[in-house]
Amino acid sequence: MKKAEHFQCARVQVMISMRSYSGKALAMVAFGLAFAAPLFVTLALTDAGSAISKPWAPETKPAAAKAHRLVLQINTDDPTVMRALISTSLNLPKYYRETKQDFSIEIVAYNAGIHMFRVDTSPVKELLKVVQALTPDIRFVVCEATKLGMERSEGHPISFIDNVQMVPSGPGRIIELQEAGWSYIRS
Repeated sequence: MKKAEHFQCARVQVMISMRSYSGKALAMVAFGLAFAAPLFVTLALTDAGSAISKPWAPETKPAAAKAHRLVLQINTDDPTVMRALISTSLNLPKYYRETKQDFSIEIVAYNAGIHMFRVDTSPVKELLKVVQALTPDIRFVVCEATKLGMERSEGHPISFIDNVQMVPSGPGRIIELQEAGWSYIRS
């Protein structure tokens, strides 16, 4: 084959290839427009802000006021710790009353902390009378297991101030209240 014929043959092949590529390119453009055209028309006919993704928020009603519930524990016979706990049990109700919010407080005593409520050994007996007068709905709770152990070791029954209630286990009571959603502050 001569050089000129070879050149002519290669030129024909390139032209055929270009036609097939241009046909494919044209088909791809037409295919793309088939999908893009409806998108552009939709965007042109709708508000552009409505296409922005917004987080879903269910229609909500005003929430009912949540009652605040607090459990305080005392497990030491340290009068300073007892006074700090009494201060907390007086200040929180005052705050919640001023803000017109419901509240409940339970003080749970176990181990040496039951001295706080004992008639014969309480260093804060008079302060507890003030707490009961100002906050009558506060609940004082003593661990019965601790009480029974002290009675055995001391050899006589133990008496508590008025309105003290017994629970089988002080730490168990704290756990139950926390599992029921009560807040817990350790003094």
